[in-house]
Amino acid sequence: MHFSIPETEVRSGENGSNYVAYNIHVNGVLHCRVRYSQLLGLHEQIKKEYGSNVVPAFPPKKIFTLTPAEVEQRREQLEKYMQAVRQDHLLGASELFNSFLRKAQQETQQIPTEEVALDICLSNGQKVTVNILTSDQTEDVLDAVATKLDLPDDLVGYFSLFLIREGVDGGLTFVRKLQEFELPYVSITSLRNSEFHILLRKSYWDMAYDGDVMDNRVGLNLLYAQTVSDIERGWILVNKDQHRQLKSLQEKGSKKEFIHLGQTLKYYGYIKFDPCITDFPEKGCQVIVSAGNNELNFHVKLPNEQMKEGSFKVTRMRCWRVTSSQVPIANGTTNSCSSTKCEVKLELAFEYLMSKDRLQWVTITSQQAIMMSICLQSMVDELMVKKSGGSIKKMLRKRHNGSIHRTDSQQAVKSPPLLESPDQNREQIVKLSTKLSSVSLRGISASNSANDISGNDFHGNYAFEGIGDDDL
Repeated sequence: MHFSIPETEVRSGENGSNYVAYNIHVNGVLHCRVRYSQLLGLHEQIKKEYGSNVVPAFPPKKIFTLTPAEVEQRREQLEKYMQAVRQDHLLGASELFNSFLRKAQQETQQIPTEEVALDICLSNGQKVTVNILTSDQTEDVLDAVATKLDLPDDLVGYFSLFLIREGVDGGLTFVRKLQEFELPYVSITSLRNSEFHILLRKSYWDMAYDGDVMDNRVGLNLLYAQTVSDIERGWILVNKDQHRQLKSLQEKGSKKEFIHLGQTLKYYGYIKFDPCITDFPEKGCQVIVSAGNNELNFHVKLPNEQMKEGSFKVTRMRCWRVTSSQVPIANGTTNSCSSTKCEVKLELAFEYLMSKDRLQWVTITSQQAIMMSICLQSMVDELMVKKSGGSIKKMLRKRHNGSIHRTDSQQAVKSPPLLESPDQNREQIVKLSTKLSSVSLRGISASNSANDISGNDFHGNYAFEGIGDDDL
């Protein structure tokens, strides 16, 4: 997740005096407003809990009222502090840090703690309504959804809640995976836009885990609904013969067999992102990025209108980073962000092992750059767990949920409608050559370097080779 403090504002306190509020943004969206004293209090608590040697440097107190230049300097320092804490594996995952952000989010949006109903979408378009508290964190809400669906505790960890945006054309945009530092009800309510929803979807990448999920009736229905949805959206490629087989299995109600056939199809289990821009194989190319099977897949449209495809394996990425910048909203003027409205520009850049001795940076400019980064990190985490012989199953924690009553009623996941015929006019694509030697999994981090990535720094030839219809 990308933390930033792009702005400050002067607000009036309860006693009538003014103070400077620092607006903490997550992925370019306002998460909370906090005062310097609140962040100082958090810093002192972290130091007490983890020791001074672990905690990053914190901007010092000032005796006199800050000048505008000093406020700006402090803003930059606090932004670096929040990013450093979040990136630290110990501090960033601590309940101390996450509870601070949850409380600040609720206070900023001025939403009192009370019982409410929250709709959670399933892949087949159904909605599950759960009774929660406005102060319930992501794991609480996920538990409530699992209880409502009668999903066993040992399968909850295979699923996550995602914030999505549904366009008027039915297109689905994944905004982010809901995190432990936010309150889902507050997050969705504060957007004040009916296009945003919370979606339950499987959170793992290795299809070998499908077997665990399919052994349970509810898990099977959820996975089946997701597979059907991904096929209907064109995220999974299906030819005519495969479509007939899938339709036959669906008519018979053979859900397991349907999923098993789905697993053999191209892009099964991938998340598809909105069209964006990349500098590979040359600067300014339009690209559709998909994440799955431990890779980022590129469908690139070159300036000469030629379509090409390539895949970048996460095991060949030495590191990646997300950068953000404020750019003026295009309105025909050349005003700076200080005098006009601005939007956040996000970029994901990863350093890739192109050949045995050649590393190269590849950059994607997309508003979904954070979500792409989250996908990469979860792929690495899953690979590391599997390598160590561990399990991705949820480690249950007993949690006191207050006085809220959680219903035990069950709701079956209905089978989706029959598949529509796939688009027969798909463009032919060309595949990136993969004649590269394999490498072992290396330590990967998601650092937020302030250095810009310039497409002019990248040179070299890129070998492509054609594929036939059987590969589509």
